[in-house]
Amino acid sequence: MIDLDPKELPIPRLHQLLLGAIGPRPIAFASTIDSEGNHNLSPFSFFNVFSANPPILIFSPARNGRTNTTKDTYNNVKVVPEVVINIVNYDIVQQMSLSSSPYAPNEDEFIKAGFTALDSDLIKPKRVGESPVQFECKVIEVKELGTEGGAGNLVICEVVKIHIAEEIMDDKGLIDQHKINLVARMGGNWYCHANEDSMFEIAKPITTIGIGFDNLPQDVKSSVVLSGNDLGLLAGVESLPDETKVNEYKLLELSEIFLSLDGKAEELELALHQHAKVLLAENKIDEAWLTLLSFND
Repeated sequence: MIDLDPKELPIPRLHQLLLGAIGPRPIAFASTIDSEGNHNLSPFSFFNVFSANPPILIFSPARNGRTNTTKDTYNNVKVVPEVVINIVNYDIVQQMSLSSSPYAPNEDEFIKAGFTALDSDLIKPKRVGESPVQFECKVIEVKELGTEGGAGNLVICEVVKIHIAEEIMDDKGLIDQHKINLVARMGGNWYCHANEDSMFEIAKPITTIGIGFDNLPQDVKSSVVLSGNDLGLLAGVESLPDETKVNEYKLLELSEIFLSLDGKAEELELALHQHAKVLLAENKIDEAWLTLLSFND
């Protein structure tokens, strides 16, 4: 491991290290307005949701690390404390990137980036018509974290109205994670596309209590084949299968492995662990346990 003290690092390098390690980050495509009615549209990846009751979103238009200047978005919300946070999906990612060009404060990024500006219902800033979800927000606080270049400014927003495109909804009235087609920021020029090729499900252990790593058999815990993720799946079961089930599975499903490696204990154990790993990749956790426990049966 490389050990670094943030206070000893140049801000540009620290910034790059933070963004390279912490991701993917959702994008707040923030629409604001100044005191003269000029509209501004700019993306920020220092962003997330922090509360549902009340619904609170926070994003941070940080000070420029080289010039110590503040963003138009920050300047705007200080005088007109309202913002539309438009969600960015793959369909608009290039236009969103274009809008981040350093246009003058009086330039309209809606026009420059080719977006449709829609009136909001409860606030003054416009909504991005092409965005799949648009949050109208009141800014309840702006918390400055410093006065030097690179310092963040937390814009704490309360959602007062939500607009969602019907085509991204499922039959339960929720947002379909495959249909919304989200993107997120990584380090440097890299983005992440959250599509069906990159997304996967993990059932939340809300109603079950797994046995935990401490109750894994030692031969399983010290396996040279099974990864930490594999062990995590195995440790999530509430109980281990009984001896009868293990014997039945051994006779019906594992007889070929046992016959081919009869008298070769080390090779047999390795083969069973490899077979269990394949089963875990298919989310067949019970079968994986039956396979692993058959070695000691």
